[in-house]
Amino acid sequence: MDGGVSSTQSTGHLRMKGREVFRHAVEKLSSVGEDLLARHGLKGEDVDWIVPHQANSRIIDSTARRIGASMDKVILTVSEHGNTSAASVPLALDWGVRNGRIRKGDLLLLEAMGGGLSWGAALLRW
Repeated sequence: MDGGVSSTQSTGHLRMKGREVFRHAVEKLSSVGEDLLARHGLKGEDVDWIVPHQANSRIIDSTARRIGASMDKVILTVSEHGNTSAASVPLALDWGVRNGRIRKGDLLLLEAMGGGLSWGAALLRW
């Protein structure tokens, strides 16, 4: 995306290296999810639902596969909401609850990639 005027008074440019961002997202989200599960003696198949940041379906699918969870266990709302940044996990969580998928006692793995390419995950019992 072409940007505004830089400190040198020339037009600035912002470019994203999509493949590198994709690889970074899949690597970091899957590793933080795997590490979190391992600390609790769990595997991907032990999770009832993964509620991921809704960046795009390719990242979500790749991350779920690396964690060892079926896409049947992933709350996927990117087609309804798009990538809503920090709101994507709470929106997906709300959608899963309202649609009767997420129920009391379910084990959830929440994971997100944020600004500055930061990442994190939380494991919780609903």
